[in-house]
Amino acid sequence: MEPIMTTQGLCRDFQTGSETVHALRDINLSIMPGELTLLRGRSGSGKTTLMNLLSTLDRPTAGQIVFNGRDITTLPDRACDEIRRKEIGYIFQSVALISLMSAYENVEFSLRISGYPAKERQQRAEECLNFVGLGKRMNHRPSELSGGEQQRVAIARALSHRPSVIFADEPTAELDTRMGLQVMRILCNLVEQEGVTVVMTSHDPQMGEIADQVITLADGEMIEAFRNENARGGWQR
Repeated sequence: MEPIMTTQGLCRDFQTGSETVHALRDINLSIMPGELTLLRGRSGSGKTTLMNLLSTLDRPTAGQIVFNGRDITTLPDRACDEIRRKEIGYIFQSVALISLMSAYENVEFSLRISGYPAKERQQRAEECLNFVGLGKRMNHRPSELSGGEQQRVAIARALSHRPSVIFADEPTAELDTRMGLQVMRILCNLVEQEGVTVVMTSHDPQMGEIADQVITLADGEMIEAFRNENARGGWQR
């Protein structure tokens, strides 16, 4: 099976006054389709910078990213916009839901932006909210939902347009243990039932138990990458 995404010699520098900060240096990795890859490391390790590059939210200073057979580092901005709209889903730590819209409307609006016809938008939005266990809460606004429920709406929104990859930035960071476990279960289901590739950052040590691949970064360098052959095997769901 071919990787869905690879990087070669990936670097990202930032200029701070007269100083150059090497946020990422010579990152070489492969991400397999239908798997969950965890990017971990301390604050400032470069994991969020790496995720931003992989998800086309930023461009590297040097190196190559190949996604679904295309070198996305050479694509014009408009082509990257199209990839983000159709092939990538995002789950942000802050959930970023529209406060005046219901859970259903938040998901449906994302589908509207992606160009789905009205009938299909309704069906797909309801399908995704049912998948994350919010079928009976889809008419509630974010302020009427718990933190865990809001994060589940964000997952439904990310899943709605059937992306190849979902990027999740610290998806359990602001949740208590119980709600965090609920989100972990859904991420497992995304991989196992929907066949979605998930790439996430997290400080949560439990995330290593559900990841197929764990990549550790420190000071902008990849210091370890290992495969978990028993991913999700012993995890209590």
